[in-house]
This record gives sequence, structure tokens and C-alpha cells, in this order.
Amino acid sequence: MEAAPLPSCPSTPRWNVERPFLTGRFHQETKGASRLAGTKGLSLDSFSSPGIDKAIGCYDAAVQELIVIDNLMSALVGIEGQYILIKRVHGKEDEITFQIDASMDLALQERAKWIFPLCESYLLIDQFVESRSQFKSGVVNHAFAAALRALLLDYQAMVAQLEHQFRLGKLSIQGLWFYCQPLMGSMQALSTVVKKASANNFTGSAVLNLLQSQAKAMAGDSAVRSLLEKMTHCASNAYLGILERWVYEGVIDDPYGEFFIAENKSLHKESLTQDYDAKYWRQRYSLKEGIPSFLANIAGTILTTGKYLNVMRECGHNVQVPSSKNSKLMNFGSNHQYLECIKAAYDFASSELLNLIKEKYDLMGKLRSLKHYLLLDQGDFLVHFTDIARDELTKKLDEISVEKLQSLLDLALRTTAAAADPCHEDLTCCVERSSLLKTLGNLKDLGTRAFPDNNDLEEPMSITGLETFSLSYKVQWPLSIVISKKALTKYQLIFRFLFHCKHVDRQLCGAWQVHQGVRALNMRGTAIPRSALLCRSMLKFINSLLHYLTFEVLEPNWHMMYNKMQTAKSIDEVIQYHDLFLDKCLKECLLLLPELLKKVERLKLVCLQYAAASQWLISSSIDIPKLEEPSDVSLRSEKSKQWRSRSQSQAVKMMTQNTTVTESILKFEREFNAELQSLGPILSSNSQAEPYLTHLAQWILGIRNDQ
Repeated sequence: MEAAPLPSCPSTPRWNVERPFLTGRFHQETKGASRLAGTKGLSLDSFSSPGIDKAIGCYDAAVQELIVIDNLMSALVGIEGQYILIKRVHGKEDEITFQIDASMDLALQERAKWIFPLCESYLLIDQFVESRSQFKSGVVNHAFAAALRALLLDYQAMVAQLEHQFRLGKLSIQGLWFYCQPLMGSMQALSTVVKKASANNFTGSAVLNLLQSQAKAMAGDSAVRSLLEKMTHCASNAYLGILERWVYEGVIDDPYGEFFIAENKSLHKESLTQDYDAKYWRQRYSLKEGIPSFLANIAGTILTTGKYLNVMRECGHNVQVPSSKNSKLMNFGSNHQYLECIKAAYDFASSELLNLIKEKYDLMGKLRSLKHYLLLDQGDFLVHFTDIARDELTKKLDEISVEKLQSLLDLALRTTAAAADPCHEDLTCCVERSSLLKTLGNLKDLGTRAFPDNNDLEEPMSITGLETFSLSYKVQWPLSIVISKKALTKYQLIFRFLFHCKHVDRQLCGAWQVHQGVRALNMRGTAIPRSALLCRSMLKFINSLLHYLTFEVLEPNWHMMYNKMQTAKSIDEVIQYHDLFLDKCLKECLLLLPELLKKVERLKLVCLQYAAASQWLISSSIDIPKLEEPSDVSLRSEKSKQWRSRSQSQAVKMMTQNTTVTESILKFEREFNAELQSLGPILSSNSQAEPYLTHLAQWILGIRNDQ
């Protein structure tokens, strides 16, 4: 989860704070006029002479009670009286003390102190309302402050009614305490909330969590708990409005950065085809810290719902949730109705997006196309392409023309069965800059075991296009969500391995055809029979490897993925099944097992070296002289002598060449057998931990036993 910076908010004008009569603070900073002026049968003149303040102890108890009630009525709305003063600690707005004239009757002092907590609660709540009504406080604080303001209006109306009773002479200090006592618990609970919110500068979900936790803490006082739940409901209305737009439209309408989902607008959907880590899908929308407690368990569902709706909106598809399911999220009470609304919105968004991608954008058709071309399911085009592009592919990397390869690929696609596939135009070719082992070493996130560092991987000196050629595929939005850059890279790794295996197979088939072409000749005393046996063993090895890769790995895994996708309920499940398929194929194709892969690459290199040398080996082992028969007897006798002389020299030469050829074939045989024998135990030991290697081990060990 990420924390996003708060967006810029309009600032509160300075004059709204500096000019006191635009706020309620002036009541607390100036002494108001006494409320006794209109009291029945009483006047201020009876308590003090003009301009002279007397100590309250100068009056008898009855008069003191009236004065104290008058001062308390002022204190209840945050105004200082003549004998009850309100003091604040500088720099600590939430610390308020009340000072009483020490000469006051002790019984009156005690009764006044009973009411002071209510006065303090009013002051703290009123101060919170004014401070949290500013723009920067956010919509939750605005809503909470509005609810508190409405509560304070009722409170002030009650104080006005008490004042009326006081003016009629019907209110004693005991009566004042009687009427104030029921409010004490509620106001103190609210003041506790606002003090914590102010001290920690809470906004958004933090305020909702605080209100909810305080309501739960007041389980023993039903009236206070009911009030706090009402405050929570009022404060959450604005927050639930943001949530509504997200789960019903896929839009974040969060002017003050309070919502628990952050939007990274710097990431665009076009980046999916370029960004290997697919940050758009994972980080375009993400969870922030401070999730409301009542949404914590379904935060992931809420995030996913809006993401799905957003994808459909990006595709130009209608994303309005049907009215039958569009229930207002205006309460999160114990009936959990809001959970049902969110679940219904998720089900709608999930099914709509899945149908959109499967039906309109033909996801399965694109995956079949990838299987045909990058997993060589239908390789007739590749045979034709390899034939016509052989000269270009055998060049060094710096000499290869990608444009020429692309034109040859287009020609091969148009002249084979691939022309019937409407997706063949999305196929492009590319030439990587490093070998397969080097590329795998660079991709650290594939989960390879003990892959050597890049510095330890030596590139072949004569690396050509045959080792680095790859196909790519143009994937458009929204299919790029499933077939991302990372997924396409995995397809390309498998293709490069298969393509090179096919190349080795073709080279060995060529060598085998050369051997078959000389079967009718006299090969007695030559190394050709031994060479033919070696060629057959190499062919059996590469064919066994290709059979394992295609029929034991790719085909069953693809069908398993296809069946799972038919039952997928969301696009995230589709992505999961697709990624699982690719990861499993990479692993079972030995690409994530460095020790095995290096052995196989070494065996393929020996096979290629042998195939390249086979033409020379056979031509050096057989020499068929082409002699003309002269008609003259004398010339024939002379020619016979010359032939015997040359025959003897050629015999010596042939013996020397045959020895060299035999040594070369024996060298290839020793290298091939040594690598094959070292591969067998590795396969056998790994097949215990990786059961899928059992079939390959049986094939390889079978080849070794045949030899």
C-alpha cells in the first residue's frame, strides 16, 4: 500500500481568522454583558456601584447564587463572566481551565465545578467545528463539523430556554445542574473525539475509525453510543459518496486525497506493451494507508471493482452499473447492506470485463495465435522462413538486417497455411543482442535456481542470428493486460529455445541425408559407418528433446490453461492462469534450471559442430577416381602404368585422410557421449524433486543405453 500526497486545496482567507467578529472566538476573548439585567425583580445596580467590581463574597448567599447562574449561563456558550473566568494555556488550544472568585460561597463553588466539564466540552467542540470547516480539512471533517454544528444549535437552544427560565426567576443552580446533567456524557464523549482528532490532525478514514472505535467503547451507555453512531453516519456520507463513484463508475472523485485508493496518472495503458513489470495494471490504482475499519476486509474487492470499470471505460464501453444493483451506499450499519452492494458491483464489473475481453477482443483467439507462432504449434511457415532466410540468419549480429528478415517472414506467412489466420499480420521478428543463457541471467525475477552472474556467462564468439532470432507479437489494449510485456518475453524465451532445437534438428537431418547418399558406395575400411551411428544418436537425442518439449510440456499445459480459463470468473483469474502456464512451461522446458540447460546447450553445440563437419568427413573418406578409357593399346598400357603409380600415391593419401577423419569422428563421439553421460545423472537426481523430468530422463537414458 502506498501513501499519496494530499492534493492542493484552496486556502482559507486570512481575514476569516484574523477578524474576530467573523468567528465565534470573540465571545471567548471579551467579557460579555451580564444576563442579569432583565431578571425579574433584580438589577445589576443592586450588586455593584458603577465602575466598581465587588468581590462576590460581599453578597449574601441568595444573591451569589443568581450571579453564579448568570456567569454559568455565559460559560455554557463559551463567554467569560464577571466571577467565572476562562483561561487557555498558550499554544495548547485543548487545555482550558475555569477560575472562580475565591470569596464565593463554597457550596456554590462546588456546584459550579460540576457544570464546568460541560462548558469545556462546548468550547472544544465549537473550536473544532470552526477549524475543521476549512478546505484543507477534507470532506469527512466537513461533514463531521456540520453534524457537530447542528448538535451545537440544539445545545444553544437548550441554553436559551434555560436563560428564559432564569429571567422568569424559575431557575436555581440545582435546577441548572438537573437540566445539564443528561448532556454531560454525550458532550464529554464528543469532546474526547475532537481532542484526539485535533491532536493527531486526523482526516478522512482516520476520523471515521476514531468515531467508530469510540462508539464501540461506549457500549455500556446506549445514549452516548447512539449519538456517536449518528455522528459516524453523518461523517461517512461524504466518504461513501466517493466510494459510490468508484465502485459504480470506476472514477475517483477525491478532491482532498482522503480515499484509500490512489491513482497514479503518470502511468498509461500504452506502457503495458513496453513495461516489463506491467506497472500500469499493478500501480495505476493502489491501496493507500488508512483504510476505514469497516471496509478493511473488502478493500481489495473495492480496488478491483473500480479497476475493472476503469478498463471498460478506457475501451469506450458503458460502465454504468444497472440501477437494480445501484443501491446507495449511505450506511454501513450492522445489517452489512453496503457489503452486498459492493459485492454486486464487483460481480457486474468482473463479468462484464471478462465478456468484453473474451468476446469482443477474442482473447482465446490471440492466445491460440501465440501458440501457433511462438510455441511452434504450426511450424510450416517456420520451415519456409528458415529456408529463405538462411543466409541472413547465419550472419553476425551487426550484419543482420531486421527489415530484410521481416520481409522474408511476411513472405513465408503469406505463402503458407498461416495466411488463413487473421492474426498473422500482428507477428513481427526481432534479433536479440545476447544469447539465451545471457538473457535468462538478466531476468532475475524468473525464479531461476543458482543462475550464474552475468559476468560469469561467456558469450559465444561466433554468435549469429540463429542463436538470437525471435518473434514478437503486436498486442493491443485491453489484451495487453493479459498478454503483457513480461508474458510476451516468456513466450519469446520458449520460442528461442525451440527454434534453436529445430535448427539443430535440421542440420543433423542434412548430415543424415549425406550419409544416406553414400550408402551405395564401398565404405569398407572407412569411418562412415561409425559416423552414421553417431549421427543417428544425435538425431535421437534432439528428437527426444523436441518431443518432450512439445508433447510432454507445451501441449498438456496449454490445454490445462485453456480449460481453466473457460471457468474463470474475473480477468485477474485469467491473468493468474496465463502466468502460471508460462511459468510452468519455462520451468519444465529447462529454462529455469541452469545446470540442465547448460548441459543441453553444450550437447546442441557438439551436434552443430558435427553437422557442419559431416560433409567434409564423408568427402574425405571416399575418393572415386574418374578415369577415361583410351582406345589405343599402347596408350592403354601407358595409362595403366600411370594409374598404378597414382593409385599407390592416392592410397597413401587416403589412409592418411581416413586416419584424420576417424580421429575427428572419435573426438565428436567422445564429446557427445561424455556430455550425454553427465546429463543422465543430473536428470535422474532432479527428476525426484521435479517429477516432470522423469520422461525426459527416460528418453536420454534410453539413448545412452542404445549406445
